[in-house]
Amino acid sequence: MDPDNPVVQLCAQGMRAEAEGREDDARELFLRAWEAAGDDFEACVAAHYLARHQPTPEETLRWNQECLTRADRVGDERVRGFYASLHGNMGRAQLALGRPGQARAHFRSAAERLDDVPPGPYRDWVRLCVARGLRATDDARAADDPVRDLLARLCARADLEALSLLLPAYVGSLGTPEDEERLTTALRMLHAEKRLPAPEQSALSEAITLRAA
Repeated sequence: MDPDNPVVQLCAQGMRAEAEGREDDARELFLRAWEAAGDDFEACVAAHYLARHQPTPEETLRWNQECLTRADRVGDERVRGFYASLHGNMGRAQLALGRPGQARAHFRSAAERLDDVPPGPYRDWVRLCVARGLRATDDARAADDPVRDLLARLCARADLEALSLLLPAYVGSLGTPEDEERLTTALRMLHAEKRLPAPEQSALSEAITLRAA
């Protein structure tokens, strides 16, 4: 984005206010950015930040939808990298309103657009947010997830080595075959060490067996 653009500058000031804990100032700056927007691209940027400062889930959803609508109107390379985040925001807003089905549809759309986000820490963060949303809306996994239970045991015991192996594969999984194989491989590697306490080793075996079924 053009740092000399007045709307972008107002949003940058709003982000600084956020970082300093000045929430009212941040919202006012983002509102000024929205009012100053002269085209759909500028309106998309301003709406994105305004959505973060709404008093109700309904208003949050409304501004996230406004942001997505404006991005669709722009329809060029300037917004290509926005969509993973935009759909992720829509998913979280729908989830906050108790609509897991609609939320999951947006999280899936977000996952499909992750490759449009430039590599780096921001894409890694968006991926984690999308993966969390997919897990939260996966009824089958939520009902019986032995890997989650195993991770809870490892966290309680602060087994950092085991956690460093399993957590990246678990929390970053989008449910693709490649992601699922990555997690299964990590489970098998940990199982091969045979160093966990017997209950955890047994839980590890169960998780591997269920994933192979």
